[in-house]
Amino acid sequence: MTDVRRPPSRVMIIGICGGTGSGKTTVAQKILEAVGADRVVYLQQDAYYKDVSHVPLEVRHTLNFDHPDAIDTDLLIQHIEELRAGRAIEQPVYDFTTHTRRPETRHVEPRPIILVEGILVFENPRLRALMDLKIFVDTADDIRFIRRLIRDISERGRTVESVIAQYLETVRPMHLEFVEPSKRYADIIIPEGGYNVVGIDLIIEKIKAYLAEVERAEGAAR
Repeated sequence: MTDVRRPPSRVMIIGICGGTGSGKTTVAQKILEAVGADRVVYLQQDAYYKDVSHVPLEVRHTLNFDHPDAIDTDLLIQHIEELRAGRAIEQPVYDFTTHTRRPETRHVEPRPIILVEGILVFENPRLRALMDLKIFVDTADDIRFIRRLIRDISERGRTVESVIAQYLETVRPMHLEFVEPSKRYADIIIPEGGYNVVGIDLIIEKIKAYLAEVERAEGAAR
């Protein structure tokens, strides 16, 4: 499907995609550090998982969280559009141990740069159409699996057996069906994620040049 072009905006929207454990978050964090958190909104697609609190806990662990239907993409798009229009949002806070949304939300103010990061951010054409720059972080499958295994055990209370079972049953098949094919939409592909210093530096320079251009335009308009 051909991407629909979005209207011009003074906000730069950057999508960062890649498989689980590819280093997407590391790339986003390096951009945040270099550009400044006061200039960047960082939206993680993981925060937009649909709430499944109505499903028994033992059943929740068997759900396919790597399929696009698990994501509340409509809300994510709405929030990006609100931020682009200069309005603050209340972002969901997701609890990965119970697979539910927490009662509290995260207040997010608009910024000139919006980073949207997740495994499926290039899968939806409406979401892609909002992006000025699409980055795909490409990392070897074995490295990605090891990183996911360590993360899910240490941060999400999973067992080794459950992580392996989920990877084989849903994560890997969904990666092959949805994530890997979405690489073709990328403007830039970064091998090895956060370890690719040259690739990240080039992206940071592009963002800084954009911000400088915006500042010059705003100064001329005063």
